[in-house]
Amino acid sequence: MRGGSGIRQDLGFLLRSGGRRDHRRLIPFIVVTLVAVLTADVLLLVEPREPETPAVTEPVRARQTPRQSLMADARAVPPVAPVGKLHKPHVFVVTRKPFTQTQLRKIARLPGVRALELADAASVRLDGKPVQTLAVDPSTFRAYTPKVTATSDPLWTNVAAGDVAVSFVLGNDGGLTLHRKINGPAGPLRIGAYATTGFGAVDAIVSKETGRALGLPRDNALIISAPRTDSARLRDRVLRLLPKGSQAALVNPVRPQATVRARDWPAGAFMTGEQLTAALRAAASKLGRPYVWGAEGPDSFDCSGLVQWAFAQAGVKMPRVTHQQWVTGPQVPLSQAHPGDLLFWRHDPTNPGYISHVAIYWGDGKMLHAPRTGDVVKIVPVSTRNLAGVVRVSPQAAAQVR
Repeated sequence: MRGGSGIRQDLGFLLRSGGRRDHRRLIPFIVVTLVAVLTADVLLLVEPREPETPAVTEPVRARQTPRQSLMADARAVPPVAPVGKLHKPHVFVVTRKPFTQTQLRKIARLPGVRALELADAASVRLDGKPVQTLAVDPSTFRAYTPKVTATSDPLWTNVAAGDVAVSFVLGNDGGLTLHRKINGPAGPLRIGAYATTGFGAVDAIVSKETGRALGLPRDNALIISAPRTDSARLRDRVLRLLPKGSQAALVNPVRPQATVRARDWPAGAFMTGEQLTAALRAAASKLGRPYVWGAEGPDSFDCSGLVQWAFAQAGVKMPRVTHQQWVTGPQVPLSQAHPGDLLFWRHDPTNPGYISHVAIYWGDGKMLHAPRTGDVVKIVPVSTRNLAGVVRVSPQAAAQVR
């Protein structure tokens, strides 16, 4: 790997100079203590890239840019280096401006830091949906993903060739089916794989070259591997070295917070009866509204967007995405669930530990939720298939999730 002068040679990151101003909304990567559990039985779905055929419609061919035509030629695919030593990620940082070499050297010298990797991060509209996207160097970034993902040469070859690899949640709930061509800011992109990266808030991976075409800001994201260091303390130290507005999330945190039982929480820690009634009424007022990936209301919602909006009507500030909402209070048994508790599922076969769906418990064995693309907000019987657990929301805990 290439690195800036004066930085330890065993740090696997790529330093690039220059950059451009970010004209897009930065990804709201918010700090949580539980993001994703990476396991060895991850399912990886890859659609092998085939040479383009004359069956492509004339309008699509007319919209191809020279870069897209180049990516369609298998002979022009940039080579991807074999995977080397794997690095488990622990802290993921996003800044408003590109990381400087001075900042990277300071972070590299923090106690326990073993490896760093630069990437480009932003929210990009893919097929009309706001998608949290990461542009990476396939040769180096692959070492920071789970083993089954890291060792898939076809996946990284496809990404290097210009494909986009998406999360199972985006593919299944968001309607982006495998090997389909979708519209992006720079023209059509091909869905080349469903695969977990291990970063809960990231739903799409592209190469850095494709990221440039999509308009992603340069070098504004950093992955840190520090397997023998308290992740929360490391995050705080990193943020002290960076400008105000920088954000950091824990990934596979070392020494995560211990689970606290509901009965151990102080009286008054949970929502009042009035708040629960207000949240349930607000959610019920949206029955029949369409599911739209990334939508936060008031006329359409995704699953976590509906929860955030409904609880806001009760004066409860909820974080935005499912894996953040998972840590807004203690877990309770399903048999003890009350109306207004949140139900969570792990539906993603490419990342079995990841919290991928949320619903509001309605009572009497029923739940209210926004299911997936093509469906609407509805009340249905509770499904226990892949159920991860039930959370009783504490407004104080929810407000502290950053």
